[in-house]
Amino acid sequence: MTLTVLLPDYPGAAELVSAIDGVRVVSYDPRDQLSMPAEAVEAEVFVPPFLASRELVPLARTFPRLKLVQLLSAGAEAWIGALPEHVRLSNCRGAHGGSTAEWVVGALLSIYRDFREFDAAQRAGEWAYHPTDTLQDKRILVVGAGDLGYQLERRLTPFDTEVTLVGRTAREGVRGEDELPDLLGRYDVVIVVVPMTEDTRHLVDAKFLACMADGAIFVNAARGPVVDTDALLAELTSGRLRAALDVTDPEPLPAGHPLWTAPNLLLTPHVAGSVAGQHQRAFAIVARQIAQFAAGEDPDNLIRGSY
Repeated sequence: MTLTVLLPDYPGAAELVSAIDGVRVVSYDPRDQLSMPAEAVEAEVFVPPFLASRELVPLARTFPRLKLVQLLSAGAEAWIGALPEHVRLSNCRGAHGGSTAEWVVGALLSIYRDFREFDAAQRAGEWAYHPTDTLQDKRILVVGAGDLGYQLERRLTPFDTEVTLVGRTAREGVRGEDELPDLLGRYDVVIVVVPMTEDTRHLVDAKFLACMADGAIFVNAARGPVVDTDALLAELTSGRLRAALDVTDPEPLPAGHPLWTAPNLLLTPHVAGSVAGQHQRAFAIVARQIAQFAAGEDPDNLIRGSY
């Protein structure tokens, strides 16, 4: 039997997936996500584009032979619970954790070493010498003990930091989420890298932030709605906390939103995983997932329940 895979036309993607035994590739233009070729009705596996629009969810439900949606992202919140019961869902866990962890390290270095202030001084032609803080010896709490959490631990430890991982439940090397109220105040940095679910919506609320130590840095590399934006704005405006955000709620951030001018904030437009080679890394994982599915096996990244 032949498995038909509907695939975005990214460089090298079709060649990689079509090399799998028993797979036929139907390509589409990812720049025109809602315009699919006629052969799309034959798709049994659908691979949406990276950062796919939400309009693709109802479109996918119209494919009569669909059996699996294979994502190019780790985040799957738009798809969970939105597909027919017989259609399975798999994400791209393992593709973007390294680049997102790199963004976190860069954001922390920028804040601690005053890179933005020195850049502004350079533009003004000023020799603004002053000592800075350092990432060395900082205590860092990572809330989320999946692939990205471990990628962060691996990259932060060589800076002579102390890294603690927090997961939903405690296990060897990982503290439990129920310990957060007691843990938050002990750390210089708190990084959130949890998946977006109804359980994690506004996980970071006023109470969470109030437990953090004065002067600490909060980092969101997860999804915007994990954080209560108003609560974070209050802490930033008071000057008690600093933050680095790659994601916001709402997103994209509209003109005039108070986050644009909030003090003590480093803000980027959801670019942590948008780097050179992202598609090659993602499709290496996607090809393995599809090969497993074509062989009658469950893909390693198959999502059950809410992750």
